[in-house]
Amino acid sequence: MTEPAGLDDVDAVREALVAWYEADHRSFPWRETTDPYRILVSEVMSQQTQLSRVEMAYHEFLAEWPDVESLAAADRADVVGFWTDHSLGYNNRAKYLHEAARQVLDEYDGTFPESPAELGELMGVGPYTANAVASFAFNNGDAVVDTNVKRVLYRAFDVPDDDEAFERVAGALMPAGESRVWNNAVMELGGVACGKTPDCDEAGCPWREWCHAYRSGDFTAPDVPEQPSFEGSRRQFRGRIVRLLGEHDEMDLDTLGHRIRVDYAPDGEHGREWIRGLLSDLSEDGLVGVDEADGVPIARLQK
Repeated sequence: MTEPAGLDDVDAVREALVAWYEADHRSFPWRETTDPYRILVSEVMSQQTQLSRVEMAYHEFLAEWPDVESLAAADRADVVGFWTDHSLGYNNRAKYLHEAARQVLDEYDGTFPESPAELGELMGVGPYTANAVASFAFNNGDAVVDTNVKRVLYRAFDVPDDDEAFERVAGALMPAGESRVWNNAVMELGGVACGKTPDCDEAGCPWREWCHAYRSGDFTAPDVPEQPSFEGSRRQFRGRIVRLLGEHDEMDLDTLGHRIRVDYAPDGEHGREWIRGLLSDLSEDGLVGVDEADGVPIARLQK
């Protein structure tokens, strides 16, 4: 596997992402189980469907058919009817899910296969879903590469918009034998911190230190052809300054700089000169004043 160009410490990148995910992440019921049946249900439901709608349907589906045996024994019309009633999209997904449950019973004696290749033999289970079930149920998958992951890799490591390149870099980054936590973490990053309009500092993105987009200010991506108007803008950083100074009586320039940008360096591109420019804008608006204390510039909100 080829590592991302210019990335010297893959271990640090891995550790930062996993620590960020394990410290705090969104709670979904399918993240609280390793049951392959329940994970398959969630994956099929989640295809092009809002997660808020999926979560309610997921609980009700499992109340009706709590395991692979009960789904296999169900009347297919009832399963399709459930799908329609809950607006879960294409009804053939319900038919395929029902057929896959029968396959597990008839061809695998009721025990789910564990590898992506074998899971891909189940009706309606494509490569992405097979890999997700292998990862989250059995910790036996490859790196997941979906639209969100491509966006993250494109921005963070300047990976070209090429499927083979995304697959190669995603595989190189994933720690061996840790597909469950890694794939959950990188998808969480794409969903929480690196959406179409990213939330780098507010979400505490763990990859800011290495991120090409964060350094350059260019947050376009394959699914974001135009630069988000707010992310990376001076207006955004001015807002962060006002919010921080609202929480603290005063703050020196370097402390303020490090709090609003992870790559702040006093003498760098985003350093004292850059932050003085932001403070000058805010001063002209009557929002912030800058005084000297023992030769150290101190910023505070104007009262």
